[in-house]
Amino acid sequence: MTKSVYLLPLGILAAGIPACGNAHTPKNEKERPNILFILSDDHTSQAWGVYGGVLSAYAKNENIRRLASEGCVLNNCFCTNSISVPSRAAILTGAYSHVNNVYTLEDALAPETDNIAKRMQAGGYQTALFGKWHLKKKPTGFDDFLVFHDQGEYWDPIMKTDTNWIDDDKGKQGEVFQGFSTDIVTDKTMEWIQNRDKEKPFMMFCHFKATHEPWDFPERMKHLYEDVVFPEPENMMEFSPVKSGRTFRGQQLENMGWRWETASKDPAAWWCQYPELPFSTQGMDSIAARKKIYQKMIKDYLRCGAAIDDNIGRLLHFLDAEGLSQNTIVVYVSDQGYFLGEHGFFDKRMMYEESLRMPFVIRYPKEIPAGSRNNDIILNVDFAAMLADYAGVEAPALCQGKSFRDNLRAETSPDWRDKMYYRYWTQHLIRPAHMGIRTQDYKLIFLYGDKLNTRGSDNKSSTPSWEFYDLRTDPYENKNQYDNPAYATLIKQLKKDLLEERQKSGDTDEDYPQMQEIIEKYYW
Repeated sequence: MTKSVYLLPLGILAAGIPACGNAHTPKNEKERPNILFILSDDHTSQAWGVYGGVLSAYAKNENIRRLASEGCVLNNCFCTNSISVPSRAAILTGAYSHVNNVYTLEDALAPETDNIAKRMQAGGYQTALFGKWHLKKKPTGFDDFLVFHDQGEYWDPIMKTDTNWIDDDKGKQGEVFQGFSTDIVTDKTMEWIQNRDKEKPFMMFCHFKATHEPWDFPERMKHLYEDVVFPEPENMMEFSPVKSGRTFRGQQLENMGWRWETASKDPAAWWCQYPELPFSTQGMDSIAARKKIYQKMIKDYLRCGAAIDDNIGRLLHFLDAEGLSQNTIVVYVSDQGYFLGEHGFFDKRMMYEESLRMPFVIRYPKEIPAGSRNNDIILNVDFAAMLADYAGVEAPALCQGKSFRDNLRAETSPDWRDKMYYRYWTQHLIRPAHMGIRTQDYKLIFLYGDKLNTRGSDNKSSTPSWEFYDLRTDPYENKNQYDNPAYATLIKQLKKDLLEERQKSGDTDEDYPQMQEIIEKYYW
């Protein structure tokens, strides 16, 4: 999908797009906080331990727990498009996919697009980025960067700087750094902070590849979880949508088993290197096979996540030793959630809770109450406005989000949003393109099933369908209640609200007459 990128002069906002506001301005330079923004990939809330769930007692999370005890955990932080490249673009620009022009994994963030790093630079901050970038073209707004080629490798990653840069689609070029990627990114982050200009505040983006598939881990985690049998999600044995009323197939665990078995036959021919192969479920019945796949996935995943927690601990101890803890905002967040066997799924993309939720913790001792939790609906398009607010700089020109600084102090504005808009643009038959609305209590999803002009989509369309969930009585989304007459009036109102939220975000599909036809035929 291609549209012109909205590029606006500093301080000018696109007409019809809500402006990001900065409610507070630091009185002097010394009051301006440093920012350490730690971003992981697919490190879902079910594996953090601070959000509960069947794995909460198994997650190695002492340093995430430390951050939570010293800061604020967001209970309802959501992405607006649950896939890595678009979510990262939304974080940087504060804009939805249809505004920043990054819809799918195949898209790139145009270097000329305004972003929070550029605003920080203009406001006197030193800026740096180390680790996973994944937005394909050269990062802009950063004084220094050292990023993986494409998604990066867990071991001995190739990393690129401004001096040896080529776009990801132009070839694999850069310097090889020996070791495990999560450790390397942390080392480089601490080294840069130590050598910075200490007369200026800094914003450091520390981006881990973990916990993205293939969920590898350093040698020190090899024996973690030996002989452990992990508990399963209650709906893991959902093999078909007959009972739940789900209207799509989804990425089922059996596909993960097939990947491992295929890679076992020829590891070098696969796109990534999985740990601890070979693997096989040959001769097993469907239940036993799914259980075996789940156990390996969780063991690998939690060991991969344990290395993140280790390195968060290293970063926190480093800030303590450098005397930076009191005046440094520390954020740890994942770019989206991930299915860990729920509904029999792995992967993300869909608007179900496990994929939609972004686990998020933030610490700023000067202002954020320690050990607090916030239930407000926060979105990834809000991050740029929040960081700009703390720094006393303007938010990016495209920014559609709002600063949630007051929310973090338990001073939520009465007009704060009570619903959120989501859209996943890529069309696959097993995971149709869809849009939806979520309130505190309900969720309505319209699976429109057409690729429009998006890159990386199937050419085949899906028959549009609807799903509705009452999150009060069904938090795990086990029963689609769309056809339940008891909810008819509510669903009708949510359909109206969904159209209003689309309009408010500037998502009109005016360039796609087939979308208008779908809505006319299937919406009401």
